Amino acid sequence: QVQLVESGGGLVQAGGSLRLSCAVSGIAFSINAMAWYRQAPGKQREWVASITSGGNTNYADSVKGRFTISRDNAREMVYLQMNSLKPEDTAVYYCRQGQYWGQGILVTVSS
Repeated sequence: QVQLVESGGGLVQAGGSLRLSCAVSGIAFSINAMAWYRQAPGKQREWVASITSGGNTNYADSVKGRFTISRDNAREMVYLQMNSLKPEDTAVYYCRQGQYWGQGILVTVSS
């Protein structure tokens, strides 16, 4: 059974930081690319960042330079370090591997 479980969300002031974690089980983690998505209220879900099995990363322009995606293959974890947060980063954040999605976790950035 494949499971992706996000943690680390919450309320933070603008300019602050949060680190999201995603614990993955049931797949061959180390050989799979991973990604983070988000969905803001009233908007469509959008891609935020990806990391390949080899550690290559890509970011949406809206978060480039502020967010960092990383992975720990031994722990089967993927992370999203979010710095210089803005109110427009408020969203439910999802971890994704292929067809599999986590349940999402809320990040709220107050102005």
